[in-house]
Amino acid sequence: MVFTTLLLGWYGDNGRDLPWKTYKDPYTIWVSEVILQQTRVQQGEAYFRNFISTFPTVRHLAEASVDDVLKLWQGLGYYSRARNMHKTARKIVDEYGGMFPKDVESLKKLDGIGPYTASAVASFAYGIPAVALDGNGYRILARYFGIDLPLGSPSAVKTFRELAVSLLPEGKSADFNQALMDFGSLVCMPRPLCVSCPLADHCIAYNTGLAESLPVKPRKAGHRTRYFHYLDFGQDTFTFIGQRKGNDIWKGLYEFPLIETSMPATYPDLIRSERFRILVGTSDYVLNNTQALKPHKLTHQSIHPVFYRISITGPAPNLEKEYKKVPREELSKYAVSRLTEKYMNFFHNFAGL
Repeated sequence: MVFTTLLLGWYGDNGRDLPWKTYKDPYTIWVSEVILQQTRVQQGEAYFRNFISTFPTVRHLAEASVDDVLKLWQGLGYYSRARNMHKTARKIVDEYGGMFPKDVESLKKLDGIGPYTASAVASFAYGIPAVALDGNGYRILARYFGIDLPLGSPSAVKTFRELAVSLLPEGKSADFNQALMDFGSLVCMPRPLCVSCPLADHCIAYNTGLAESLPVKPRKAGHRTRYFHYLDFGQDTFTFIGQRKGNDIWKGLYEFPLIETSMPATYPDLIRSERFRILVGTSDYVLNNTQALKPHKLTHQSIHPVFYRISITGPAPNLEKEYKKVPREELSKYAVSRLTEKYMNFFHNFAGL
């Protein structure tokens, strides 16, 4: 297996020195893998250290509130992963006595743990011969072996997995999986460093001029544009926030009252809407400030946000019924989206929350 020999040889001399590599317990490995699916290594390291410091064991995570977990996760995005981590921690404590399962199939049955994460935990923590293929692994194999199947397709999943299993060195699955991740991050990147690649002589993509054409990416899903109008209703030193429900983005995070429109809308448009009239009732209100932020890009959608800071006087029964009335000085205690955080920071720095 020339590929495996060359890859492990490179890894022995060039593998990255990362903090989570020193851990062998499944909980810490699991946390690091989920965080690294969200962000680059440089940013992920700070989140990892903070997470492990706050929740050093799976029992600490299980005993925490989901709000505390979301607050710690703030800024990473894909908040469903944080909620799934919390659910899985509780399940491991309640059903497995606080011990992670030691086989891939059992790990895959836990919330938020897919084939890659299950294989990574099994391999790194228990030395089980399992292949953990992430984007780096798919990219390397596609180029080296000249595979032009669209990523994510059933045939591609089967082909890549069977190939990776055939390349797995006996007793060294952890090194092999880590080598794929490091090599894909340092050499075989989206824009590869082919001239310094020790695998180049045997790489089909390099020798046929296809290095930047592989792997074949799946067809992109349709992109959605949304217009979010946040109403920051101020009453003395208080404001109103609520927790997002349903299966939409940012579920479980807190936000100001929101009116979403299918097209751009002005403040006069909003105050004529039925939703606005329901919220304010008979109260008097005055617009103090309008803050439009840059479009917020997500995987399959773009959010065009505008925040309206509005003073409201008199009773506000509908607001108090639907939302939590909180002191402005305590807003930072609540888990919010990165978008809302930007707005809060703007007023904290320039106008005072």
